[in-house]
Amino acid sequence: MNQQNPLHTLQTTALIHEAYLRLAGEGAKQWQNRAHFFGVAAKAMRHVLVDHARTTNAAKRGGAVRALRLDEEIDSSGERMGQLIALDDALNDLAKLHRRQSEVIELRFFGGLTVEETAELLKVSPETVARDWRIAKAWLHGELNRTNDA
Repeated sequence: MNQQNPLHTLQTTALIHEAYLRLAGEGAKQWQNRAHFFGVAAKAMRHVLVDHARTTNAAKRGGAVRALRLDEEIDSSGERMGQLIALDDALNDLAKLHRRQSEVIELRFFGGLTVEETAELLKVSPETVARDWRIAKAWLHGELNRTNDA
């Protein structure tokens, strides 16, 4: 978000604060390990962004949504909100088919982790993470394009 338009509707500080409130707001947490914390933190970040996108998009219903590329930065302005919602829906579908691939996308895209960090947290090799990343991106690309065409 550091490179985004300073006028977009969700500032980095607000995003971090909201994610923190979600992490800390449910009482004392007992993190099992570092991987558990980063997994929960990435999921909290994803939900904050998607909730914000759904709220923002609620007033703008309609219009075509361009597919979101996973190698792009997250931008919380207008058109990107619909893309983020579509990505969240597709990630939920992917999780039903391939849980680890969904976790790789969540940790890398929403959590901002590197391949090596993701591999360490998931207890798999960096090659496995890279393969899951490629496969999941291809699947999501097809899914998001199919959704846009419909």
